[in-house]
Amino acid sequence: MTDTTSFLTEPPDDSAVAAAYDTDVASGGYIKNYTRAWCWRPDVLSAYRALHSGLLDSSTLSPSEVAVIVAATAAARGDSYCSLAWGTRLAELRGPETAAQVVRGLEPEELSRREDALMTWSRQVVRDPNATTGADAECLREAGLDDREIFEATMLIGLRLMFSTINGALGVRPDRELVVQVPEPVGESGRVRAQP
Repeated sequence: MTDTTSFLTEPPDDSAVAAAYDTDVASGGYIKNYTRAWCWRPDVLSAYRALHSGLLDSSTLSPSEVAVIVAATAAARGDSYCSLAWGTRLAELRGPETAAQVVRGLEPEELSRREDALMTWSRQVVRDPNATTGADAECLREAGLDDREIFEATMLIGLRLMFSTINGALGVRPDRELVVQVPEPVGESGRVRAQP
Protein backbone atom coordinates (compact mmCIF):
# COMPACT_ATOMS: atom_id res chain seq x y z
CA MET A 1 0.00 0.00 0.00
CA THR A 2 1.24 3.49 -0.86
CA ASP A 3 1.65 6.26 1.68
CA THR A 4 0.34 9.83 1.43
CA THR A 5 3.60 11.33 0.15
CA SER A 6 3.65 9.59 -3.26
CA PHE A 7 2.30 6.62 -5.18
CA LEU A 8 5.07 4.42 -3.76
CA THR A 9 5.38 2.61 -0.46
CA GLU A 10 8.08 3.54 2.02
CA PRO A 11 11.43 2.03 0.94
CA PRO A 12 12.93 -0.70 3.15
CA ASP A 13 15.22 0.44 5.93
CA ASP A 14 18.93 0.14 5.31
CA SER A 15 22.01 2.22 6.01
CA ALA A 16 21.86 4.18 2.72
CA VAL A 17 18.21 5.11 3.27
CA ALA A 18 18.94 6.10 6.86
CA ALA A 19 21.86 8.26 5.70
CA ALA A 20 19.66 10.04 3.13
CA TYR A 21 16.97 10.66 5.75
CA ASP A 22 19.59 11.92 8.23
CA THR A 23 20.89 14.35 5.59
CA ASP A 24 17.40 15.79 5.14
CA VAL A 25 16.79 16.13 8.87
CA ALA A 26 20.19 17.77 9.39
CA SER A 27 19.62 20.30 6.60
CA GLY A 28 15.92 21.09 6.98
CA GLY A 29 14.54 19.43 10.10
CA TYR A 30 12.39 16.82 8.34
CA ILE A 31 12.48 14.07 5.70
CA LYS A 32 11.37 15.41 2.33
CA ASN A 33 8.71 13.53 0.40
CA TYR A 34 10.89 13.31 -2.69
CA THR A 35 13.67 11.75 -0.61
CA ARG A 36 11.30 8.97 0.49
CA ALA A 37 10.46 8.18 -3.15
CA TRP A 38 14.02 8.46 -4.44
CA CYS A 39 15.29 6.23 -1.61
CA TRP A 40 14.13 3.23 -3.57
CA ARG A 41 17.53 3.95 -5.15
CA PRO A 42 19.48 5.99 -2.59
CA ASP A 43 22.61 5.57 -4.71
CA VAL A 44 20.87 7.38 -7.59
CA LEU A 45 19.63 10.12 -5.23
CA SER A 46 23.19 10.58 -3.99
CA ALA A 47 24.52 10.72 -7.57
CA TYR A 48 21.85 13.29 -8.54
CA ARG A 49 22.70 15.47 -5.55
CA ALA A 50 26.42 15.23 -6.33
CA LEU A 51 25.84 16.17 -9.98
CA HIS A 52 23.61 19.10 -9.01
CA SER A 53 26.00 20.44 -6.38
CA GLY A 54 29.02 19.80 -8.63
CA LEU A 55 27.41 21.88 -11.35
CA LEU A 56 26.77 24.82 -9.04
CA ASP A 57 29.86 24.65 -6.80
CA SER A 58 32.13 26.36 -9.34
CA SER A 59 29.46 28.24 -11.28
CA THR A 60 29.44 32.02 -11.47
CA LEU A 61 25.62 32.07 -11.61
CA SER A 62 24.41 33.94 -8.52
CA PRO A 63 22.04 32.36 -5.98
CA SER A 64 19.19 34.57 -7.23
CA GLU A 65 19.92 33.61 -10.85
CA VAL A 66 19.81 29.93 -9.91
CA ALA A 67 16.53 30.49 -8.05
CA VAL A 68 15.04 32.30 -11.07
CA ILE A 69 16.09 29.46 -13.38
CA VAL A 70 14.63 26.73 -11.18
CA ALA A 71 11.43 28.58 -10.25
CA ALA A 72 10.75 29.50 -13.89
CA THR A 73 11.52 25.96 -15.06
CA ALA A 74 9.34 24.33 -12.40
CA ALA A 75 6.45 26.70 -13.02
CA ALA A 76 6.61 26.28 -16.81
CA ARG A 77 6.69 22.50 -16.29
CA GLY A 78 3.69 22.66 -13.93
CA ASP A 79 5.66 21.25 -11.00
CA SER A 80 3.98 22.49 -7.81
CA TYR A 81 6.58 20.99 -5.47
CA CYS A 82 9.57 22.79 -6.98
CA SER A 83 7.54 25.92 -7.78
CA LEU A 84 6.77 26.25 -4.08
CA ALA A 85 10.26 25.31 -2.86
CA TRP A 86 12.17 27.49 -5.30
CA GLY A 87 9.53 30.22 -5.32
CA THR A 88 10.10 30.45 -1.57
CA ARG A 89 13.86 30.58 -2.06
CA LEU A 90 13.47 33.27 -4.73
CA ALA A 91 11.14 35.21 -2.42
CA GLU A 92 13.91 35.28 0.20
CA LEU A 93 16.34 36.68 -2.37
CA ARG A 94 14.17 38.99 -4.51
CA GLY A 95 10.91 39.45 -2.58
CA PRO A 96 7.60 37.53 -2.50
CA GLU A 97 5.84 39.54 -5.22
CA THR A 98 8.72 39.12 -7.67
CA ALA A 99 8.88 35.40 -6.94
CA ALA A 100 5.12 35.04 -7.37
CA GLN A 101 5.30 36.75 -10.76
CA VAL A 102 8.03 34.35 -11.93
CA VAL A 103 5.93 31.37 -10.78
CA ARG A 104 2.87 32.81 -12.55
CA GLY A 105 4.79 33.09 -15.83
CA LEU A 106 4.87 36.89 -15.76
CA GLU A 107 7.88 39.16 -16.28
CA PRO A 108 8.65 41.11 -13.11
CA GLU A 109 10.39 44.44 -13.61
CA GLU A 110 12.49 43.89 -10.48
CA LEU A 111 14.67 41.21 -12.09
CA SER A 112 18.14 42.10 -13.31
CA ARG A 113 18.84 41.91 -17.03
CA ARG A 114 20.63 38.59 -16.55
CA GLU A 115 17.82 37.16 -14.41
CA ASP A 116 15.22 38.21 -16.96
CA ALA A 117 17.19 36.60 -19.80
CA LEU A 118 17.61 33.39 -17.78
CA MET A 119 13.89 33.30 -16.95
CA THR A 120 13.02 33.64 -20.65
CA TRP A 121 15.57 30.97 -21.62
CA SER A 122 14.25 28.58 -18.96
CA ARG A 123 10.71 28.91 -20.27
CA GLN A 124 11.87 28.42 -23.87
CA VAL A 125 13.80 25.26 -23.00
CA VAL A 126 10.82 23.80 -21.12
CA ARG A 127 8.38 24.59 -23.94
CA ASP A 128 10.49 23.25 -26.81
CA PRO A 129 14.24 22.77 -26.43
CA ASN A 130 14.60 21.96 -30.13
CA ALA A 131 13.12 25.32 -31.11
CA THR A 132 15.81 27.45 -29.46
CA THR A 133 18.06 29.36 -31.86
CA GLY A 134 21.47 30.98 -31.95
CA ALA A 135 19.65 34.29 -31.63
CA ASP A 136 18.17 33.10 -28.31
CA ALA A 137 21.67 32.25 -27.06
CA GLU A 138 22.88 35.64 -28.28
CA CYS A 139 20.20 37.31 -26.11
CA LEU A 140 21.80 35.60 -23.11
CA ARG A 141 25.24 36.90 -24.14
CA GLU A 142 23.86 40.41 -24.59
CA ALA A 143 22.49 40.20 -21.04
CA GLY A 144 26.02 39.51 -19.79
CA LEU A 145 26.20 35.70 -19.64
CA ASP A 146 29.22 33.90 -21.04
CA ASP A 147 29.06 30.56 -22.84
CA ARG A 148 30.02 28.55 -19.77
CA GLU A 149 27.17 30.18 -17.81
CA ILE A 150 24.77 29.48 -20.69
CA PHE A 151 25.79 25.81 -20.59
CA GLU A 152 25.45 25.69 -16.79
CA ALA A 153 22.01 27.32 -16.87
CA THR A 154 20.84 24.92 -19.58
CA MET A 155 22.15 21.89 -17.72
CA LEU A 156 20.42 23.11 -14.55
CA ILE A 157 17.15 23.38 -16.49
CA GLY A 158 17.64 19.85 -17.86
CA LEU A 159 18.38 18.42 -14.41
CA ARG A 160 15.30 20.14 -12.99
CA LEU A 161 13.13 18.74 -15.81
CA MET A 162 14.39 15.24 -15.05
CA PHE A 163 13.81 15.70 -11.32
CA SER A 164 10.32 17.15 -11.87
CA THR A 165 9.35 14.42 -14.33
CA ILE A 166 10.27 11.64 -11.91
CA ASN A 167 8.56 13.30 -8.95
CA GLY A 168 5.45 14.15 -10.98
CA ALA A 169 5.08 10.67 -12.44
CA LEU A 170 5.39 9.13 -8.98
CA GLY A 171 2.85 11.51 -7.45
CA VAL A 172 5.33 13.05 -5.01
CA ARG A 173 3.48 15.76 -3.10
CA PRO A 174 4.87 18.97 -1.62
CA ASP A 175 5.90 18.56 2.01
CA ARG A 176 3.54 19.93 4.64
CA GLU A 177 6.52 21.61 6.23
CA LEU A 178 7.24 23.36 2.94
CA VAL A 179 3.66 24.41 2.26
CA VAL A 180 3.23 26.14 5.63
CA GLN A 181 6.32 28.32 5.13
CA VAL A 182 5.58 29.43 1.55
CA PRO A 183 4.95 33.20 1.31
CA GLU A 184 1.30 33.87 0.50
CA PRO A 185 1.84 35.39 -2.97
CA VAL A 186 3.97 32.40 -4.02
CA GLY A 187 1.52 29.88 -2.55
CA GLU A 188 -1.34 31.47 -4.46
CA SER A 189 0.70 31.20 -7.66
CA GLY A 190 1.83 27.59 -7.36
CA ARG A 191 -0.25 24.53 -8.08
CA VAL A 192 -0.37 23.11 -4.58
CA ARG A 193 -0.92 19.36 -4.18
CA ALA A 194 -0.05 19.25 -0.51
CA GLN A 195 -0.26 15.94 1.24
CA PRO A 196 -3.51 15.41 3.15
